[in-house]
Amino acid sequence: MKLILPLSIILSLHLSTALFGQPNCNWFKYQGDMKKYEACLASEKCAGHYQFSKEYQLALDNAIDIDSSFAYAYRAKSTAYLKSGDFISWKRLMDTAVKYNASDNLDYRGWCRFQFFRDYQGAIDDILLLKKLTNNRIGYSINSDYHLDIALSLCYKSIGQPEKAIEIFLEKMSDSTYSPGLFDFIHLGVLYLEIGDYKKAIEYLNIQESTNDLAENRFYKAITYRHLKDKENWELNLNKSKAYYKSNKKMFDPYTEQIDKIYLEDILEEEKSGLQQPFGGKGK
Repeated sequence: MKLILPLSIILSLHLSTALFGQPNCNWFKYQGDMKKYEACLASEKCAGHYQFSKEYQLALDNAIDIDSSFAYAYRAKSTAYLKSGDFISWKRLMDTAVKYNASDNLDYRGWCRFQFFRDYQGAIDDILLLKKLTNNRIGYSINSDYHLDIALSLCYKSIGQPEKAIEIFLEKMSDSTYSPGLFDFIHLGVLYLEIGDYKKAIEYLNIQESTNDLAENRFYKAITYRHLKDKENWELNLNKSKAYYKSNKKMFDPYTEQIDKIYLEDILEEEKSGLQQPFGGKGK
């Protein structure tokens, strides 16, 4: 027999399950799924233990023993394998988590495929399926740096479909409820640079400059101005890029190299290339 709870309590139970790592066990109890409720309670015993510890893993194993379809336990177990570099075990566990609860786990698997493995087609498949299952409410990456629609765009860029990537980007930017991420306009500017639309490239790199000015957008602006044969602006932006890089004003992720990230060697190589070629007059 199910309890009849006020809507506010029901939403609180459900959202606490959806928004945070550890599920709210009372949600399963309310749903009448006592097996998952007990598995959930067992999984709570991993709290306070290091992810690589025997106690942490045993608590999750016990949860799986209670209910072998309790998806959270597989996902929680997988994290230690991802961090230790055992990607085969990570994927096996995450595939099982997706099998039992796709809508709550495709975001994590898809993002990891993109961020850690550069499995762009796999990430595309996961994100598109998630969009279908959630009526397009797919949310953000685990590190919160990217909306998954932007990650989807970058996946298409990475498999050689820049026009498709731009289409997804612009559709997201047209959403009045969306707040652009820290690096969105760098990526969009670079996409236009790559297809040779230098006017649009500068437009979006300028927007990045006004919101989160970094070594990367200045570097790509310099390259754009080199294509336009504008030596003055090429030099100005390349010098800014070098200064920003040396002062640590640059893209950063503690785990992986981001798409469109640059290094000091890239700046120095561009500086050398630009000085060795004639610029002529300013481009139009």
